[in-house]
Amino acid sequence: MTDNIIEGAAAGKSKVRAEMARRILLAHRNGKVRAVIGRASDFYGPGVTTSAMGDRVFRAALKGSSIDLLGDIDTPHTYTFIDDFARDLIMLGERDEALGEVWHTPSAPAISTRQFVQKVIEITKTEPKVRVAPKLLVLVMGLFDPMMREIGEVLYQFEGSFILDHSKFESAFGSDVTPLDAGIPHAVAWFRARDNL
Repeated sequence: MTDNIIEGAAAGKSKVRAEMARRILLAHRNGKVRAVIGRASDFYGPGVTTSAMGDRVFRAALKGSSIDLLGDIDTPHTYTFIDDFARDLIMLGERDEALGEVWHTPSAPAISTRQFVQKVIEITKTEPKVRVAPKLLVLVMGLFDPMMREIGEVLYQFEGSFILDHSKFESAFGSDVTPLDAGIPHAVAWFRARDNL
């Protein structure tokens, strides 16, 4: 991935986000606001319930229910621990040299979605079935369900390698990333406590 704010934004939510970023950076350049944009990949962690690695993975694993996934689950994908992202956004807001720029905040090294989910399953000590929804099914369901339509619009992020390049951030500010082997158990503990599982 690059810092090009329009890249990959074909329709719907992605297009809106790209346009918002363009307007924010333009307003910054024109002296109307002081702005910085921090970006990350798909979130996981405490309080993260609606992302690709939210309830449908952590809660499902804890309950031993089926885990439903999208795309090619064997290609590398970056997942961002929400606590790291929050800390890095605060830091970006406090650093004048960050202003007027788009920053991809650091995340743990990419692994496949299958590997990520397997780590969750190992920690929960359950045996859920892992299912992958066919792309055609997602697109057809999107004709009738607005939520599925949104998922269809960002499905490209899960169909091939999706690796966040945070080298710009790391060069400027360093990198302090929670390893997946620490973040995933923390997330499991949060979901377990929330649902008394």
